Amino acid sequence: MNEDSSHGPAAHAPSLRIRPMALADCDRVSEIRVRGWQYAYRGLMPQPFLDGLSVERDAERRRTRFLDGGDGVTELVAERGGTIVGWAAHGPYRDGEVRTGDAELYAIYVAAAHLGTGVGRALLTTVLEQCAGHARVYLWVLKENARARRFYEIAGFAADGAEEPYEVDGVPVPEVRYVREPGVTSA
Repeated sequence: MNEDSSHGPAAHAPSLRIRPMALADCDRVSEIRVRGWQYAYRGLMPQPFLDGLSVERDAERRRTRFLDGGDGVTELVAERGGTIVGWAAHGPYRDGEVRTGDAELYAIYVAAAHLGTGVGRALLTTVLEQCAGHARVYLWVLKENARARRFYEIAGFAADGAEEPYEVDGVPVPEVRYVREPGVTSA
């Protein structure tokens, strides 16, 4: 998928390309993911936990999972001008250990310098296209992450009332579940 870069903040940037993640992308994807956590969750999770996140450890886990086949997870990268600027992962919805016929967006992260340029929307659009055969697409988001919740709501997702306790270093950071039918167009 190519993003039309003739409008908006990315008007002078090279076009965006969404493609499957490759093994060689693991280091950059881990950098985007870890820095994304450190940026997005500042003030929402304990700072010592965020400071202790390691790009190298994350990349090693990512390479291992990639080589093991990924357990049904589809990972995508967004590339602009030959540089990876975003990453998303989706697959079967996880309801405990039970697999349902629904899909789940597990993660979507954009490099800080590319926030607000359409990268996240392009990744989400591609995920929804790939999940079109499922009745619903779910995702979990930190209850206090207003920016992410707004992003998903604009894209047609809605909180369905489900909440899940989540704890980081003894601090509760509850998550809320959002749902959307893949064929529904966003506002």
